Amino acid sequence: MKTKDFYFDLPQELIAQTPLERRDASRLMVLDKDTGACTHRHFYELPSLLSPGDCLILNDSRVLPARLLGHRLPGGGACEVLLLIDRGNGVWECLVRPGRKLRTGARLSFGSGELTAEITGELEGGNRLVRFEYEGIFLEVLDRLGKMPLPPYIKAELQDRERYQTVYSKVTGSAAAPTAGLHFTPELLETLGGGGVSIGTVTLHVGLGTFRPVKEETITEHDMHSEYCVIPTETAELINRTKAQGGRVICVGTTSCRTVESWAAEDGHMEAKAGWTNIFIYPGYRFKVLDGLITNFHLPESTLIMLVSALAGREQVLAAYEEAVRERYRFFSFGDAMFIGSGLNTSAGT
Repeated sequence: MKTKDFYFDLPQELIAQTPLERRDASRLMVLDKDTGACTHRHFYELPSLLSPGDCLILNDSRVLPARLLGHRLPGGGACEVLLLIDRGNGVWECLVRPGRKLRTGARLSFGSGELTAEITGELEGGNRLVRFEYEGIFLEVLDRLGKMPLPPYIKAELQDRERYQTVYSKVTGSAAAPTAGLHFTPELLETLGGGGVSIGTVTLHVGLGTFRPVKEETITEHDMHSEYCVIPTETAELINRTKAQGGRVICVGTTSCRTVESWAAEDGHMEAKAGWTNIFIYPGYRFKVLDGLITNFHLPESTLIMLVSALAGREQVLAAYEEAVRERYRFFSFGDAMFIGSGLNTSAGT
């Protein structure tokens, strides 16, 4: 299967630059993966699409304010460091700019010298190992000095950085938000719980590899990035119980999907697990746990649209995306949402 098979034409003006004032006011396209039928709803209508006994699996990872702007020492020019992976003992794997001047041994300063750093190594692909020096707690220093690492297609400045966090975010470690969850409000989650829908959480720390384009002509030649994820015991038990009682497991976001599908047994049984995953889901994949997916609209030729196509079929997904373009849906991180599943109530809505 070719990468170009997942191309669609997207007008630039449909790429959402800012979040809506109300999180759950976003539009929601409902796609029945069995029939290809789709209707247009709003996210606050989600409870009407779920049934008692279903469960939602949320990714509770929280985004690091991982973008640091500083200068080179002594008295050098501007520099930028983007934290990717905590390698321990104050060392992080990072993206840096300008790369040609930030070689091993270079020293950096951020804020008024509250945080300093040294490049201690250069990795294949251009990433750097950076050792940070500071007083106190690193995450508190980062919270004061860091900026949100918004995706490259968002050009507008984010006024409230909590809008790039889900309302249920808890475990800090992501370089990008699990954006399907940005549509939820505490009130909506309370309504879902009151309607008999169970909520479980996993943690997958999203890496910037999620934005890396597929450059290979054949998708199976793509080298999928790795991300760290955790399935707690209570979530594994919830998934097993939901399946045993005939409920549906609905993953919120491709990150939650990749987490549960990474560690599920072939028969769908789940156990608590933690580790690195580089699972690449594309058409032909047999889902072991997931029954439905809540997700945003993704980039053309990306691994994420390939994952969605594995669930609902490439032709049906591309047809739905074409309709979303016609209907002027908002795309990508701050955009609208899609709910993909079987036997959905697609008869109502506007």
